[in-house]
Amino acid sequence: MTLLGLGSAGKIAAAAVWRDGRMLASFSLGAGLTHSQTLLPLCDGALRAAGLTMDDVTSVAVTAGPGSFTGLRIGLAMAKGLCFARGLPCAGVSTLEALAWELPVDGCVLCALDARRGEVYCAAFCVQGGKVRRLCEDHAAGAAQLLPLVQSMASPVYLMGDGAHLVYGALADKAPLVLVDEPLRLGSAAGVCRCALAHPEAFGDADALAPQYHRLSQAQRERAERLAKEAAAPGAPGPSTIQKQERI
Repeated sequence: MTLLGLGSAGKIAAAAVWRDGRMLASFSLGAGLTHSQTLLPLCDGALRAAGLTMDDVTSVAVTAGPGSFTGLRIGLAMAKGLCFARGLPCAGVSTLEALAWELPVDGCVLCALDARRGEVYCAAFCVQGGKVRRLCEDHAAGAAQLLPLVQSMASPVYLMGDGAHLVYGALADKAPLVLVDEPLRLGSAAGVCRCALAHPEAFGDADALAPQYHRLSQAQRERAERLAKEAAAPGAPGPSTIQKQERI
């Protein structure tokens, strides 16, 4: 089995090649360029470094969310294209669980991604003996709102992800937290591969891949707010009438 892992949900773009139980190559880049510019070259570089080509790949894994809306769409589109061209199975994995698979020590880990608007995408896990056990589902919340979750976890709680510093800043004086060093904290596609292999049931037709955003996009939120204001205005038509007018 030769698995190509792709990560594009966060600030870095990443690609890795896993074959027969070991990692052959793992490349990451956080130079500020868009993932549309970097993900495909990283994929090509990882395969070349492993002495392989796409013809050797038997399956693909990709971060399906949560994370950057644009980044997720880039990664999923690329994964689908690669799989459609060769009829390969593909697995979409949780970005947060993939981060948990990167933790190098046993313990509890809170994985958090910067969701903007004062929130993080987050989930908690327990890492023991090279295995990852989920403690809660992926969700979005304010960093300060995570105190009850953190207090329910065994100490110390390790923080992973590009939103980890937000949680640390909000809760470090209230709970024993360990902010993992940044190069490791941001994750890599190696975690994507390990996460996918832990969930063999996730592999299937690439056509079924869909992003898991966990909240509305900014455009959708702004539209909903505008519709609510228009509907609340004196003498305004109802929401269904406004939506019908927009379609016209």
